Amino acid sequence: RFIAKPCAINLGIQDSGPHRAQPNAILEKVFTSITKSPDGKRLEGLSKQLDWDVRKIQRWFRHRRNQDKPTTLTKFCESMWRFTFYFSIFFYGIRFLWTAPWFWDTRQCWYNYPFQPLTSRLYYYYILELAFYWSLMFSQFTDIKRKDFLIMFVHHLATIGLITFSYMNNMVRVGTLVLCLHDASDFLLEAAKLANYAKYQRLCDAFFMLFGVVFIVTRLGIYPFWILNTTLFESWELIGPYPSWWLFNGLLVTLQVLHVIWSYLIIRTASKALVRGKVSKDDRSDVESSSEEEDVTSNSTKGIFSTSSNGSNRLNGHVAGGQWTGE
Repeated sequence: RFIAKPCAINLGIQDSGPHRAQPNAILEKVFTSITKSPDGKRLEGLSKQLDWDVRKIQRWFRHRRNQDKPTTLTKFCESMWRFTFYFSIFFYGIRFLWTAPWFWDTRQCWYNYPFQPLTSRLYYYYILELAFYWSLMFSQFTDIKRKDFLIMFVHHLATIGLITFSYMNNMVRVGTLVLCLHDASDFLLEAAKLANYAKYQRLCDAFFMLFGVVFIVTRLGIYPFWILNTTLFESWELIGPYPSWWLFNGLLVTLQVLHVIWSYLIIRTASKALVRGKVSKDDRSDVESSSEEEDVTSNSTKGIFSTSSNGSNRLNGHVAGGQWTGE
């Protein structure tokens, strides 16, 4: 309200939503009481009842669905808040871990376990991360439902479970490594979305490409060969298969499966970007296309980043469109 909104206004972002559908009592009743996406048979019936062309009715329903979506200004403010948190917590974690012995030698995570001291800096690092992921868990149910809702739900559950479980079992050393590694790419994604909302397309594409490289290196390279290696093999060697070993590593492996899925989506979007010269349409769009040519196929052309009728877009988890967009 006091920082992000003034920044957005200075960048020329207007607080205006998508094109609003013209008032129509019959279509509004169908939209609110029956369906927001009528099938062909219902469209034909409404066409005869209103004496409207079927494509005009499809366009009305698309506009009606889009007008409930947040404005570009709202999305800019949300992304700026997330960027601020991810950026701050990542560099806090790096500064804290740089002097930690287990950052350079992961075997230190298990020496003298579980009798390892919990410092105040480590404690606040954990509490801040846990509070933030709980906020994401709750806001997911009130935010726009996207195609990767289930994946993000599982991700938040696994993350909260890991943070809580590792804290209760004093596995905070390896836990800080997991947290810092995951924060390394997230602020770059939010920076890309901010650039997109401000219509700096080249900067947006550059941030996204950098995000993709960092994401893949950290999640498909460092995470399995650094984190999973110490939790699966070094812990087994140094302290043996403790009772919660299977659950702890099961949650970590679940995260790795999600990393593979997201990496595939990122690589696919990046490939399209190289061909088309800019980041292509998002596969998990929350705002439908406003072009009349896409009336019939709008549902099948949604992507990871998308564009609304006023040029805005949304990404909760990962990837973008001729404009952008989770999560």
